[in-house]
Amino acid sequence: MPQEPQTGVPHAPRPPARSARSTRRAWSARNAGTARTARTREGGAPADGRDAFLDNAKYLLIVLVAVGHAWEPLEESQTLRALYLFVYTFHMPAFILICGYLSRSFTGSPRQLRRLVSGVVVPYVVFETAYSLFERRFGDDPNHPISLLDPWYLTWFLAALFVWRLTAPLWRRLRHPLPLALLVAALATTSPAIGQDLDLQRTLQFLPCFVVGLCLRREHLEWVRRREVRLLSVPVVAAAALTAYWAVPRVETDWFYRRASAQELGEPWWNGPIMSLSLFGCAMLLTAAFLAWVPARRTWFTVLGAGTICGYLLHGFLLTGAEYGGFFEAYSWPHDPAGTVLLSLVTALAVTLMCSPPVRRLLRPVTEPDLRWAFRSETPDETRSAPGERPEARPGPEPAARTRDTSETPDGSEARDTSLGTSRSTSLGTSRASEASRG
Repeated sequence: MPQEPQTGVPHAPRPPARSARSTRRAWSARNAGTARTARTREGGAPADGRDAFLDNAKYLLIVLVAVGHAWEPLEESQTLRALYLFVYTFHMPAFILICGYLSRSFTGSPRQLRRLVSGVVVPYVVFETAYSLFERRFGDDPNHPISLLDPWYLTWFLAALFVWRLTAPLWRRLRHPLPLALLVAALATTSPAIGQDLDLQRTLQFLPCFVVGLCLRREHLEWVRRREVRLLSVPVVAAAALTAYWAVPRVETDWFYRRASAQELGEPWWNGPIMSLSLFGCAMLLTAAFLAWVPARRTWFTVLGAGTICGYLLHGFLLTGAEYGGFFEAYSWPHDPAGTVLLSLVTALAVTLMCSPPVRRLLRPVTEPDLRWAFRSETPDETRSAPGERPEARPGPEPAARTRDTSETPDGSEARDTSLGTSRSTSLGTSRASEASRG
């Protein structure tokens, strides 16, 4: 029998022969992984780099904002007023928290400042002027002034967002930003001298919600969607609803608007900090309960999350127009329980259409205008870090993770992965998609 040559290197054992059945299983597993990856890309991880979870949350919140405004002329029964207080406890705080989370990468770079002007300042000027003219034409004040220092109705949010986002780098550099923000909000409730310029009371009293968003990390949003949190949110929501029903005849509704100090509401000054901290705690609890039930996958309304700023700014014309036209006085059916439900559904449908991509494209010249012509190009000195300063190519609380530059528009649209220079999704289903593709 011939012997193998002695080479000094042991031969590697031959791999066992793979049977036809195991081969078919391997191909089936590979095809299943590819299919799961494709479904995930069609679902929770779209190719445009947007976060399905946050888009879903923003759309649902903007629907609650519009429906809450539709309920204002109908505050008659205690049940409806309780629902009104319940929604107003968390819908704007949750939306502001998401805006803070999407502002984590804002560092005040020339490009970000340009987008801050085009995405916040320009819409504020345009819609503040439009609402003032609307008030002159259809309201009871034909001499209503056009003043950019006195936001009318909905535009206060844009003025506040400009201040919040501009100060975001400062809050992120502080060691304990949230306690300081809570102190600022509490002091604002005791200071009637702040006045109404730029609705500064709302800017300061809602500030802690924005700072919470700045402090959040991705794992916090993943944690809030755990099954245990969902189960715990049920009794929390039930208790909040009962508390709102109890509070209707006892608590002034203006506290929930955060637009006045305690003295302006006829309350002692020390009641302001108490209400400020109490409302903040309730808002955070209900925000967590709300986010626990927001779907993380891509749904039929995910695409509408990119147009929430359009729905927010447009629905005011519809509802104030109906009120000025005497709709709520001329018809009695909206005041009935069934009519209130129908009115809520119609309002939700209307704001859904206002958030649609065609409307967003139509309003892009005023909500996302291209203002590169108005700004000079960046110089090499502006792109370099200051001496002794660490470069911030990937700003945010997660320097090792991929972060998206979502600080440029009010709703975080046109988000990009700044660590890679390409669009990439950061939805909750991304990690699962990668595991499925490896399988």
